[in-house]
Amino acid sequence: MNMDSGMIDGTQHDSARPVILATRNKRRGPRLSRADRSPLGLWFWEIDRVLLLLVSILIAIGLVAVAAASPVSAQKLSTATASLDPLYFFYRQIAWVVLGVPVMLMVSMLPKPQAKRFAIWGTAIFLALLFLVPIVGTEVNGAQRWLGSGMMRLQPSEFLKPMFAVSVAWLLSLRMQDERLPLIPLTFVLTGVIALLLMAQPDLGQTLVFTGTWLVLVLVAGLSMRIMAMLAGGGVMAIVAAYFFYPVATKRINIWLFGEGDAFQVEKAHAALTGGGLIGTGPGAGIAKFQLPEAHTDYIFSVIGEELGLLACIAIACIYFAIVARVLIRLLDEEDGFLVLAATALVAQFGGQAVINMAVNTQLFPSKGMTLPFISYGGSSMLALCFGMGLLLSLTRRNPYAVGTSLTANWNRSRHSGA
Repeated sequence: MNMDSGMIDGTQHDSARPVILATRNKRRGPRLSRADRSPLGLWFWEIDRVLLLLVSILIAIGLVAVAAASPVSAQKLSTATASLDPLYFFYRQIAWVVLGVPVMLMVSMLPKPQAKRFAIWGTAIFLALLFLVPIVGTEVNGAQRWLGSGMMRLQPSEFLKPMFAVSVAWLLSLRMQDERLPLIPLTFVLTGVIALLLMAQPDLGQTLVFTGTWLVLVLVAGLSMRIMAMLAGGGVMAIVAAYFFYPVATKRINIWLFGEGDAFQVEKAHAALTGGGLIGTGPGAGIAKFQLPEAHTDYIFSVIGEELGLLACIAIACIYFAIVARVLIRLLDEEDGFLVLAATALVAQFGGQAVINMAVNTQLFPSKGMTLPFISYGGSSMLALCFGMGLLLSLTRRNPYAVGTSLTANWNRSRHSGA
């Protein structure tokens, strides 16, 4: 009797086992097909593949540009006793790309709630590191912006930028649910503290990026135009005060507006940018680039202009514009206020940094010391950008079968119902 019962039990277990395995195996079709329900398959169909392609193009262009600019910086850093390989910075950039791209893809796979928590914790960590920079920071070219040395050198402000954007977006999204919460003053104080720490380094460019990100967020969050006008007036007053009381700003604005002081960087950047004409001198054939002070970082856009031509510069500017436009258009039918704020802040931060760098190279802005996203050389810059783009890809993931509803339609509906 017991044997029969055991046989029956064994038969039941054998027949049930395939059912259990079938329920555990979520992949219903070929890998990466629309029927694939594995985590990788869902990620592949939910991710914005057009945005990922545009970023990949920028990274590829960046490798070509760093290869062209590397001999300039390698020659300047070589001495009589030790010389650097002409492609020294190119090889290091490849290493940073190999490290950064998987980081970007892994962050993009995070579910939206986890991506938000990741950014909030990142803000706390890198803000603490930013406080350590004036105490134990490393000084390079007269600026104390880094922690550590060599390959282990870290610039906390670069990593703080995307984390800050998402964290402030989260705080302001809470205010959208309850306007009585004093979150705008709180985020203003947070931004002000970061700005003071950056000005002390000094880093005027990053200060502008952080304050600009905050202004974009409070504007999208629905701050009244009266308060926005007051903030704009305060910003103008801050710029005027910086000109009179902040020597770094005074020097750079004088060079930019009045041509006073040492305009070496500006003149050489202009000569390199326009030296190649429309189609450029060809990769590696540039001459004016050897006069640039930071050819592989701040002025890599001028190197591209000389060797690949002004048409290539225009194409790069169009890619940055396409990234910004792609994200904003994708947000038109997003209903979640936090996602709208966070994605808008991240893409505005990304596009703003690109605009500042290109404007400096074309003499539309005073010198800022800011990299061109995904194109300039830099370990902290590349890794931080990969973190930021990974967050943006995660937050803009979308079920391709979901039916979207216009966010503006929802806002209009709630306004009419409130009336």
